[in-house]
Amino acid sequence: MHVLARVPAPDGSAWVGTYGQGIFVLRKGEGRWEQVRSSNDTAAHAISWDFVHAFGFGPRGEIWYGTVGNGWGLSLDGGKTWKNWEFAQLGPEWQYVAPGGIVTRGDTTYIATADGIKLTWDDGQTWRVITDSIGATTTRDSLWGKIDHQYVFRIVLDGQHIWIGTPRGLTRSADGGRTWADAQSVGLCARVDCPPARSDWIIHNGEVLSSLELRGDCAFIDPPPQISVLDRDGQCLPAAPRAGSPKVPQHNWFKRPIALTDQPYIDQTYRFGSTMGGNFQAHQGVEFNNADGTPVHAIGDGVVVHSGPAERGALTVAIKHDARLTTHDARLFVFSVYYHNSKLVAQVGQRVKAGDVIALVGNTGRATNDHLHLEVHASPFDSTRLIVDPDVRYPPYNTNPELWIEPLPGTGMIAGQVWDSAGNPVQQARIYGLVKPEPRETPFSYIETYGPKNHSDPVYHEHFGISDVPPGTYVLGVEIGGKRVFRQVKVEAGKLTWVEFRP
Repeated sequence: MHVLARVPAPDGSAWVGTYGQGIFVLRKGEGRWEQVRSSNDTAAHAISWDFVHAFGFGPRGEIWYGTVGNGWGLSLDGGKTWKNWEFAQLGPEWQYVAPGGIVTRGDTTYIATADGIKLTWDDGQTWRVITDSIGATTTRDSLWGKIDHQYVFRIVLDGQHIWIGTPRGLTRSADGGRTWADAQSVGLCARVDCPPARSDWIIHNGEVLSSLELRGDCAFIDPPPQISVLDRDGQCLPAAPRAGSPKVPQHNWFKRPIALTDQPYIDQTYRFGSTMGGNFQAHQGVEFNNADGTPVHAIGDGVVVHSGPAERGALTVAIKHDARLTTHDARLFVFSVYYHNSKLVAQVGQRVKAGDVIALVGNTGRATNDHLHLEVHASPFDSTRLIVDPDVRYPPYNTNPELWIEPLPGTGMIAGQVWDSAGNPVQQARIYGLVKPEPRETPFSYIETYGPKNHSDPVYHEHFGISDVPPGTYVLGVEIGGKRVFRQVKVEAGKLTWVEFRP
């Protein structure tokens, strides 16, 4: 399994948070691990979500956990029962806890999130918030302190100081979070200069097998419930057939919708076609999690054809781009659509250039956090209704935006197909082996092939596509009809590598 957090508790127990498998606990003196999972049965008093990457421990035996996308919880009985703060209590904010984002000092617990910091000194009966000027206007709780940027992806206690990392850099407080000042510190980093966490524990049948060092030239293997880049003997898997050579993408035309100085990473837990491990319907776009009010930029030149509410009231902008896509049998109109905004800047009929601010990030419509949902459509018809229809959840000409927008500087792209022995696409297959250190707050675990309601790109006809991949050589592995199939893939900056898997 993919381990996201490993924290020793004051009582000598070990707590492990995982990607989709909940929590594992090894009590002091015990030889086997306990697994703690979420449950739809509220009477079970279980954790809220199985994607756990933060723990905190209080002086009276309090145990806190934090999740990727569904809040946090507290146990006062050693982890037997939990009180949770999730969507029902938090609303469409505060649910994305930062990795390792729970710290305690005395009787006060600080929980760092994508919307700021919540703190409590009475086990959650009272909450105070530390956020920015925009967050202060939407919070339900009293303001404790103010920071320059609410999107916190790192929090550290260091002596008398609390340090946090945001897209604006490092900030510290010497008075418990009341006031903050920009600062630099040796050994601390905001995000991009942080050395990635490179080792995972491997748990199999309730026992820890080893602590392994991640290596980009080895494949993930998945004999459930285990994922590792090395085999059981700690050796790289055998050499695999090589995929095609990296080439210039065929229509990597567009800029990114979020500035590199904000939070430019795509949410890796819910990419195009992803179901987040079977928890959701296959996704129709990509997410850029950002603070409320972050500028949204047009990805290319064109004309605004929609500016207003769309599905579930999401404030939405749609652009018909000047560029059209020519395939072997069609010439297609290309549209980009931007959902969940808090404010719309561009109006219908307005001409925009790549990089123009067209909206501000929000959480309107079907949203559980502040983010931009981006879609790219390649349609044979010049019809806005086929692109933005409040009554249509799955548009007919939607494609993977990661194959249209430029990758992050210094990174490349992978796309390909997965076929079964009968020559049919394998839907929702999991492809392991790729290593993407960022963004840690929405961590990458595996590639997931498209589902029946996703559409392949009209040029590539792919079953999956992923961008922002660090350069290097990877061995990717997927299971097809009970057989593991591996391919060696080389990634180069600014280029796309094509790979096919067949049994």
